[in-house]
This record gives sequence, structure tokens and C-alpha cells, in this order.
Amino acid sequence: MEQRTKVIDFFFDFMSPFAYLAHSQLPELARKHGYELRYRPIDLPAAKLAAGNTGPPNVSMPIKLRYLRKDLDRWAERYKIPISFPPSLKSELANKGVFFAEAKGQYEDYVRHVWSHSWGEGQDMSSEDLLAEIASELGWEPDAFLAYVHSEEAEDAYRLSNEEAHSRGVFGAPIMMIGEEMWWGNDRLFFLDEYLSSQ
Repeated sequence: MEQRTKVIDFFFDFMSPFAYLAHSQLPELARKHGYELRYRPIDLPAAKLAAGNTGPPNVSMPIKLRYLRKDLDRWAERYKIPISFPPSLKSELANKGVFFAEAKGQYEDYVRHVWSHSWGEGQDMSSEDLLAEIASELGWEPDAFLAYVHSEEAEDAYRLSNEEAHSRGVFGAPIMMIGEEMWWGNDRLFFLDEYLSSQ
């Protein structure tokens, strides 16, 4: 009997700093337990709305935002990674680029590069100049990459990824799923680790 591939589905949006934090640990966690990490970019605001979360964004709540910044700094210090707020959280083009990276077999490298430049260095994730630079760093033709993220093919792949997320009950990011089991948030990684150790 053929053994099924062991997969962790990682639902994320580049706009999420907590997904950035989680991803600094997740690939190694998956490898430790012999699991493949499957990247599933989503439109986070749309996922929240689809789940009935119509509350105000964090940026409209200064008191919460001040705490959020401290919380992010604490996690970044724990993980020994840099964190710096980017000037824009418009992530659609970067999210769509994940499917180009998938076809190239460079899922993880692409995601690391985007987050390193955006949440790591504070660069604009919506900038086509930055996306072209990332493409070059990964050995891709920048014009071909930019053409892809604007294509109907990328739009269709992104739509399907969002539809999958909605059908599986995804309501935020980061969310890690194995089958029907779900873990939400960077601070749930130790629960995921415990689960994988028990399998």
C-alpha cells in the first residue's frame, strides 16, 4: 500500500507579522517530523470577513497597536530574527507569486525572501521593484515573474487557494492544518510540535 505524503498546509498572508514569525520556525519543525510544508496564500481581510469577523483593524486601535508592536518585538527577540513594520501591507502580488515559486520548486526560498525584505527589513511588499529584485535573487527572469503575478493564471490560482481556505474553515493567519486538525497563530507552534511527535 502506497504511503501518503505527510503534509502541513500553511495558510498565510504576507501582510501578517505573526505568519512571518511562525514561518521562521515552521519549515524546520516540518522537516524534523518528516512533513512537507504546503504553502497556501490567502487574502487575510477577506478570510476574516467570510468568517464573520467584521471588527475594526488593529491600525484603528492605537492602544492595541502599541501592545501589538511590543508583542511582535518579544517574539522576534525570542526567535532571534529582525522585525520592522513595512510601509504597506498590500500583499496581493506577493501572495500570487507563491504559485510561480511553487512551479519552480522554490516555495520556501521565495517566502523567506519576501518576508526577509518586508517584515525583516521594513521594505514595501507591494513594490514591483522589490518583487523584481526578489525574482533576480532567486534566479528568475524578473519580467516573467511580474507578468505572472498580473496574469489570469495567478488570479485563478489565488482564488482557488482562498476558496480552499474558506471551505476548510480558515478564519485568520497563520493557520496550520493537517487534515481537519487546525492550529491558529504563531504561539500555537508548540501544540503542533506535540501533535507531530505523537503521530
